[in-house]
Amino acid sequence: MARGGEPTLITSVQRALRLLEAVSEQPAGTTAKHLSRRTGIALPTTYHLLRTLVHEGYLEKLDDGAFIIGEQVAGLHSAAQGQGLRSRIRSVMTELRDDLNAAVYLARYDDGEVVVTDIVDSPRTPRVDTWADFKEAAHATAIGKCLLSGLSRAERADHFDRYPPADLTPRTITRIRDLIDGPEHPVVTDSEEYSLGTACMAAPVLGTGSPMTLAISFPARKLTGTGAFVPPLCAAAGEISRTLALSGDFPTAG
Repeated sequence: MARGGEPTLITSVQRALRLLEAVSEQPAGTTAKHLSRRTGIALPTTYHLLRTLVHEGYLEKLDDGAFIIGEQVAGLHSAAQGQGLRSRIRSVMTELRDDLNAAVYLARYDDGEVVVTDIVDSPRTPRVDTWADFKEAAHATAIGKCLLSGLSRAERADHFDRYPPADLTPRTITRIRDLIDGPEHPVVTDSEEYSLGTACMAAPVLGTGSPMTLAISFPARKLTGTGAFVPPLCAAAGEISRTLALSGDFPTAG
């Protein structure tokens, strides 16, 4: 840190960023001399920074000597969009956690598997102890049941062929016919089927390329009073659905 608490800044990095900004303002590209005049950076320094940016893929030099934005910048832009989308969705989940005093989960059915993509919890609202892999326990969780309800009966049958339902607790439902028929209501609840003492509730997130769900977990003793949980859970799932409809499908790790 510099004196007075001001951060120590790297001048060469600042100059490189100014050059990137100046290039982005010229759709057809621009020359080193123009960039030097536009940014006030000395021409020799401009050439040095441009060569570095071209080497790293952040700029591309055309045959006529003009510079344009490179593919690395496009990659950063795409990553920023994905991170921004995740941040907006996570804020909805955080608000729901605080509103219902419950851990919140976002999950999707991806290539035949149950995948939990995000969890928002806290010391007061801890996540469920995942002692059994959710991929193998779709039959025993509201998350899994909600995701499977978005599939056809044949697809659900295929899932249970690959993952035969097992007794995880004395309350686990394992009858194949009941599981394939699936829940009749959009909001799915499990009570101590996955973990004794824990209940879970899940609502579908609509408009995605594959089934997705927003879910909450909480102590099973609260289950009798969860009627008030349904409207906020459905509202949050609806908000995430609208966010994804505007932004495209949820980004997945590459």
